[in-house]
Amino acid sequence: MSKTINRSKPVTSSESDPWAAGLLLRVLVVLAAGLALLAPLGFVPIIPVSTSAVAATQPQSGPALIPLGASTPTPGPLALVNPEPAAFHVIRVGIVAGHVGSDSGAVCPDGLQEVQLNSQIADLVVGMLRARGWNVDLLEEFDERLTGYQADVLLSIHADSCGYAGKTGFKVARAESSYIPGSEDILVSCLSRYYHARTGLPFDANTITFDMTRYHAFYEIDQSTPAAIIETGFMLDDREILVERQDVVALGIVEGLVCFLEGETAP
Repeated sequence: MSKTINRSKPVTSSESDPWAAGLLLRVLVVLAAGLALLAPLGFVPIIPVSTSAVAATQPQSGPALIPLGASTPTPGPLALVNPEPAAFHVIRVGIVAGHVGSDSGAVCPDGLQEVQLNSQIADLVVGMLRARGWNVDLLEEFDERLTGYQADVLLSIHADSCGYAGKTGFKVARAESSYIPGSEDILVSCLSRYYHARTGLPFDANTITFDMTRYHAFYEIDQSTPAAIIETGFMLDDREILVERQDVVALGIVEGLVCFLEGETAP
């Protein structure tokens, strides 16, 4: 009797039960979706994984994180910060009373000394400027404070001699070699225009000397300080205004300085 031999291939589990494999895959998908829904509700903990690279990017300080589901705190009132007020600049002026503390300056035959006129006019100018609230230094001819002196402006007040009969007028000059020519040209212009308008004296450019353009104080003060020298008039033919109307002389000087430091005004 012949034996029947079964020569078919072995059957694997996937081939034998494809329905079971598909069902398992569906269960895994549903389970993953459920975990994703439950995590934000707090039922499934989320364990953060931090690396040194991630930690390095986190801010070292800052506002605290608000947990999910917690109420948002109400912010308090903002603190008002008042900035420091800008420092108020007080104008500073140096007035040199020519020849004071040094010598008599020019002397007329009748004994009138230039230093007397310069001192009297300088005192009036200083008083008027201080009345405006300015900080004013009254300086002598070779004052120690002139070395490196810093101010918004420096003016030296002088008068011309009695040696020129029939000569009248005033003159203003700055340093021959100025570090700030533009600024000092404006200073000379302001003083010349306002002094002329107030006193009526003409500008006498022909008698400006090296003693004015190379005046010692120009090269002693700080380079940033605008400076000028004024010869208020001739002590012979302009004596009446220099002696009897010194308030007008002083006012013309003050108005010129105001023009330079505060801007144009009607002379």
